[in-house]
This record gives sequence, structure tokens and C-alpha cells, in this order.
Amino acid sequence: MTQSNQSLFAADAYLPDGWRRNVLLEWDANGTLSAVTADHSGAPAGVPKAAGPLIPGMPNLHSHAFQRAMAGLTEYRAASGTGATDNFWSWRDLMYRFAARITPEGLASIAHWLYIEMLKAGYTSVCEFHYVHHTADGSRYANQAELAQRVVEAASTSGIGMTMLPVLYQYSGFGARAPRDDQRRFINTPEGLLDLLGTLRAARPENATLRYGVAPHSLRAVSQESLRTLLGGIDADTPVHIHIAEQTAEVDACVEMEGARPVQWLLDRFDVDSRWCLVHATHVDANETLALAKSGAVAGLCLTTEANLGDGIFPAQPYLDAQGRIGVGSDSHIAVDWRAELRLLEYGQRLMRRQRNVLASAQATHVADRLFSAALDGGAHATGRAVGALQPGHRADWLVLDADHASIAEHAPHAWLSGVVFCEHGETPIRDVYAGGDKVVENRRHRDEEGAYVRYRAALAELVK
Repeated sequence: MTQSNQSLFAADAYLPDGWRRNVLLEWDANGTLSAVTADHSGAPAGVPKAAGPLIPGMPNLHSHAFQRAMAGLTEYRAASGTGATDNFWSWRDLMYRFAARITPEGLASIAHWLYIEMLKAGYTSVCEFHYVHHTADGSRYANQAELAQRVVEAASTSGIGMTMLPVLYQYSGFGARAPRDDQRRFINTPEGLLDLLGTLRAARPENATLRYGVAPHSLRAVSQESLRTLLGGIDADTPVHIHIAEQTAEVDACVEMEGARPVQWLLDRFDVDSRWCLVHATHVDANETLALAKSGAVAGLCLTTEANLGDGIFPAQPYLDAQGRIGVGSDSHIAVDWRAELRLLEYGQRLMRRQRNVLASAQATHVADRLFSAALDGGAHATGRAVGALQPGHRADWLVLDADHASIAEHAPHAWLSGVVFCEHGETPIRDVYAGGDKVVENRRHRDEEGAYVRYRAALAELVK
């Protein structure tokens, strides 16, 4: 399934202005759309026809690839005794023990399989928040970018577009608290992180498929000074992602040590704009909600992980009503499905408010359409790449839906996205996936699926034995 034809005809396609009929898509040798023509007279001779309706591929704005191998292995109570509870912090201890055992070969196999799963689910871009940098004892690899390069290569091999975000992690808590011993594989300085970024760029330069950014891990893991140093070493349009306000304990510690809530502290001290992605931002008050929306930054919502960890519920309704940007990510990969992320985003609001269709608006009365479009837009901003829309100049990334699938069969086009997002009947309604004009998934099978799964199983066996 190599790229041979550079045009495709679709009877129905979801364009920036909605569903359109008889759409001809054309793209260049670099996998960038050069023309998108609706209301075409018909399929030109020799141009292949899509097997169903087309929608843009979804960006995944937050991923920790190695955590895919942990999915399902932490679903037990780690603490014991009367009144014992599990939360994010107890889960983190288990995650650290897992991270300590990752090898370069194992990480490559896990990431490759994960990215195949993402493509099959309809994610055509991923922002990799990569923080395992060093050997098991905390020393540097001979090639300091060894692990990051393995992940970048896994993305390239799978066909998914990537924004690689090497993470700056310095401290174990607010007040420049010394790092824990089990964080030794993560620890770096701003200068070291920028040097690692330079190594990555020299080995594999940026292009339409690959972008680099930076990720200060969280306000508890960096200082104001080190964050300024990091930002001073990158271009003004470089993507910046940060974990923030995921847990109430983090908010309380920030107030105690810094005198402000995390999101407000960041907005007051840094020029937070559309190149920023604030991952989670779960615990924001009313003022922070409006200020974050006004900044143009993206709130990176990872609903399945946030639910799995018991994080809390993001104030989506006031944030979206204030024109705030959102995107979705699979984070710890307890689920790899953008449809589940959008569904849980709406269902969390319904459970909290005991209402239906909470995130609809006067302009978008279908919840799925509003959330799908918002996640495409916010996800594209988070990647720093021209993705998320079927229009000239954007990456030729799209999903072909199965029109005979039980979730959308016999539905009118205006109800297709509602069926895709809110119905869960059997196999996925996503039939084929194109990334950069290349059909990487055909009839729900990725071209490298069998061999990649064998290698993933072998890596997993080494980790859990």
C-alpha cells in the first residue's frame, strides 16, 4: 500500500464548512493536500474512489508511549489497611518502577505497536511527551537522544505524524525539592534538554511529518528560572506543552509554595499563547477558566486517563462557551480511541449536571460535531503542524468511514458524527486510514500489524516477568 496515486474521489467528505458531496482530493509527493474540490461533476477517469465517507484524521495531543505496556496492570489497590485509598500519586509510584525497566529496544517495540493502534483508531498525529532520557542508573547513553530517537523512528515506521516533545524534569516538587531516586532516568537541566533537542534535529530534521517542541514537565518539576532558560533557547513558534493542575494536591502545593494557583501563576508570569498546550488543566477556577480561554492556548484533555486516575472533571461548558481551545490525548493509553475521549468529555458533564447534550451550542446543536471540530482545531495547534482539516496546505490525513457500520448505516450525513462518537457497536466504524496520502490502514488492518505485535509481546514479556 505505498503511495502511488495522488488523488482520491469521495462521494462525501467532512470539509471545514461541513459535509460536502462529490469531493476530489489531490496531494503532492510530500503528502500535502494541493486541492480539495467539492461538488465535482464526478470521479475523473482513473482516480480511485473512497470506500466510504471521509473525515479528517484526529491529532493525539498527549502520549507517554512506554505507559502503553502498563495498561491494565495497575487496577488493584496498592495500599492496604482500613481507609486505604489509591490515587494518582500511588499510581505514579507503580509507573516509576515500570519505567526503570524500559530498554531502548523494548521502548521501540512498544511505541511502534502503540502508534499502529493509534492509526487504526483514527489518530493520524501524535504529540509524544517524552521524559525517559537516561539509562537505568541515571547516566547518559552514549547517544544522549537514544530513547527519543527510537520513538521518533517508531512513529516514522508506523506512518503517524509526530511532534516530539523532550521533557525537562529537574525537581520532585515545588521549592526545587531534590529529585527522587526513582526519577533518575528523567532528570535534566534546561541546557541539557536544549542540547538533546539539537541532537534530535541534527539526526532527523523537521518536515511535514515531524515537528519538535519542548515540554517542561510541570510547575512542580521546574523552577521559574529554568523555565525561562528553556523558553529562551527555542524559537517563538516552537510548541510548548506542560502538565498542569491535574491533581488537587498539586494545586494546594502551588498555592502554599508560590502563592497562586498553577494556571494563574503560569499566565501571570509567561506569555502563554496558541503555541502552548496545558495538559489536563483539570482544576481551574472560574477566573482561570476564562483567562486560559482568552490566552489561545490549548487545554489538553485526556479523559480516559483522567477518569482512570481519578483526577477530576474539567469545566468544559464555560471554557468552550468562552471560545477556549481543546484537544484530546490518550496519555497513559488505558484507552486509545479519540471517540472514547470525546464521549467521556460530554458524559462527564452530563453526570455532573444531570442534563443531556451539555456541550452543544446555539451554533452547533449536535454535540459530536462541536467536539469533533474543536478537537481537530485544538489538536492541530498543539502539534504545531498543518493538520486537522481537509484543505489545501494541510497534511493529507483522513479516515474513511464504513457507511454500512451499524452505528451510521441509514443515517443522514448530519447524524454520522453522532453515530461515530456516541455509539459503540462492535468493531470500529473507521475502515481505512490515510496519513500523508499513504493508506496505512486498509479494511481495519495496518500494513505492519503482525510483525509489530510479535515484537510488542516480546517487549512486554521482558517487562512483566
